[in-house]
Amino acid sequence: MIKKVLLENILFIDIETVPQKKEFQELEEQSQILWEQKSEYQRKNEISAEDFYERAGIWAEFGKIICISVGYFNIKGELRNFRVTSFTGDEVVLLKEFKSLLIEHFSQPKHLLCAHNGKEFDFPYIARRMVINGISLPYKLELFGKKPWEVPHLDTMELWKFGDYKHYTSLKLLSHVLGIPSPKEDMDGSMVKDVFYENGDIDRIVTYCELDVVTTAQVFLRLRNEDLLSEDNIKKI
Repeated sequence: MIKKVLLENILFIDIETVPQKKEFQELEEQSQILWEQKSEYQRKNEISAEDFYERAGIWAEFGKIICISVGYFNIKGELRNFRVTSFTGDEVVLLKEFKSLLIEHFSQPKHLLCAHNGKEFDFPYIARRMVINGISLPYKLELFGKKPWEVPHLDTMELWKFGDYKHYTSLKLLSHVLGIPSPKEDMDGSMVKDVFYENGDIDRIVTYCELDVVTTAQVFLRLRNEDLLSEDNIKKI
């Protein structure tokens, strides 16, 4: 039961990704060919590979991470705060900084990583980008040989499925039906590429990413039937 998990042992995570290049034409020829092949099953010849490239950020082979936001509970007696921070900048640097956080503060068997749809997206994406960039995987992302119950990952979308494997629910929808106050967002996931490449506004992306981390934590609290965090209990570090 998830109520048995100590909140302070969970690291909540969200990532933001973009295509590796701003435009399709900036890719080398072989990469263009491979992208055309990779995306064919979704495009179904209804849209060109070049026009579809704006969605390349969702594939680790053609995208890159521009922000990893994390949050964790700090509990002292009756006081329960939630601390949020982010890693941005050069992808190799932010991946190494995130890895250091895991090793130094969340490497024990009791520690768990949690994200919304994390098992399908965030966790494997981070692992793949680490491998591509020549970074050895930290224990919490090394899954080879682990039995399903040994994988140190929680996924709020999976928890909401209750065994229904065909069911997808967005974080925004889930937070709405669970009565979690909607944060004031000035963007959505479809806007990240343009905000990054056209506006160069990483701070705006960080704010958006951190709001998703907080919302994921709020969803987890509701799934445990516990009181939500108040704005006063959320601290940016």
